[in-house]
Order: sequence, then C-alpha cells, then structure tokens
Amino acid sequence: MSLADLPPLRDVIDTHELRAKKALGQNFLLDLNLTGKIARQAGDLTQCDVLEIGPGPGGLTRALLVEGARKVVAIERDPRCLPALAEISAAAPGRLTVLQGDALAINPAQHLTAPIRIVANLPYNVGTELLVRWLTPQEWPPFWQSLTLMFQKEVAERIVAKPGSKAYGRLAILAQWRCDARIAMHLPPQAFTPAPKVSSAVVHLTRLEQPRYPAEARVLSDIVARAFNQRRKMLRASLRGLTPDLEDVLTSVGISPTQRAEEIGLEQFCALARAVRG
Repeated sequence: MSLADLPPLRDVIDTHELRAKKALGQNFLLDLNLTGKIARQAGDLTQCDVLEIGPGPGGLTRALLVEGARKVVAIERDPRCLPALAEISAAAPGRLTVLQGDALAINPAQHLTAPIRIVANLPYNVGTELLVRWLTPQEWPPFWQSLTLMFQKEVAERIVAKPGSKAYGRLAILAQWRCDARIAMHLPPQAFTPAPKVSSAVVHLTRLEQPRYPAEARVLSDIVARAFNQRRKMLRASLRGLTPDLEDVLTSVGISPTQRAEEIGLEQFCALARAVRG
C-alpha cells in the first residue's frame, strides 16, 4: 500500500475509534487539502527531516511525506493513535519514526539529521510552552531551521504582534528577537473535528543565524517576563528589584521609567538586558 492508497481520515478515526480527547488538547484536522497546504508553508522539504508533534490520526503526517519530507519524526502521547500511524509508516517505508510519549519530556535529536524543520498542529495545552523552549535553547542557532506551527488565532497574533498593540508581549519579543515570523494562513473552527470554540492560524518562523540585537537569552527572558506580568504598571514598578538604581539604568538606554512594557520595542529591551548584565 502506498500513501495514495491509505483510507480517508474519517474512516481511520472510525476504524481505530479515535475520538479527540479534550484533556490532550486534541482537535483533528481531517481535510487532506488543508494539511497539504500547511505542509507546503514549510517550504521545500525534500532535503529535510521534519519533527511533528501530536500527529493524531496522521493527516499532517501524510501531507509531509507526500510533499517529499526526507524523514518525519512524530511524537505522539496518545497510544490510541499508534496503529493509525503504523499504517502510514508501512506505506512510506523508512521515512516515518513514531515516538510515543510526552513531547515536553522527549529529546528527538538522535532520530533527526540536519537540516531539520518543525511542522505541527500543536496540541493546545502544550503549544506555547514548546514554542518558548524552541526559541530559548542554551545555544543559538538551534537544531531547527524553521517552525511551521498551528496555534489558536490569539496565540498566533501574539507571536507576530508589534509594540503598542494589545497582543504585544513576551512571545512577540522572544520570537522576533531570533526569527522572522509571519502568519501564513488562517483556519476556521469547522476545519477541525471536533470544532474548537476559537479560530486557528499557522505561524511560520524562520530562524536568524544571529539574534537581531545582542543580549543574553536568560536575562532578556527574565526582564520581559517581569515587564509583561504587570503590563499595566510603569516599568519602574513592574521591574522593581531587577537591578540597583533601576531608574538610572532605564534612562541610560533611552527608556522612561514611567513607560509601560507594551510601549518598549525589541531593540530597547535588548539594550536593557545588556545594561543589566553589565
């Protein structure tokens, strides 16, 4: 059996009794035209290994293989999905490796060969945490070239947000510091089974070989977290205790102590991180 001979995803779900579990953040995407479109947002996959998180019944997995991915490594927590994924593996011999377990606890590096791209319809309950991990490794550049990820629409908007907007915050800073980020496509709730209460969007992030502005990741992440945890407060209040003579340090990098986090751009946050680091 080839990939083209695999049964429709609705039949796969019925055969293996795969009902999406809310506790696992599952919403299955069954339209193979849409999964193909998502896979193509990642670019030419023919010379790449692809890491996929939460493949479920394998709709996006199929698309990645059809689009020519050299190899797909899929991490799936739900053991109910493994037989369906095994059928895909049999239809694409040697090109699909399935790791059963929690994506937050598994290191797939030994199964992947560079260049590597990450493409996933991320489970809603772990998507943001995984993204932050991928954006803040100990060393840069990371193991991946690009991220093509589906999120709830509001999370996607936070990733690409600009200063002054309500969506602007920690995710925007961390993503845009080290990547080019854009929303690649939008999907309505009815594209999924079961239909979620919110719309979704696919974000494509391409890593930069060097961050846009120099800063230490740990320090920048700490500053941004403090600033946006109390985003309505002035920075002299939200960053209290960050460093001695805080107001003088803020002023030295062109930030008014009375400004709020949403008014501060990436370059200024990085300058503050360097000043604090000394």
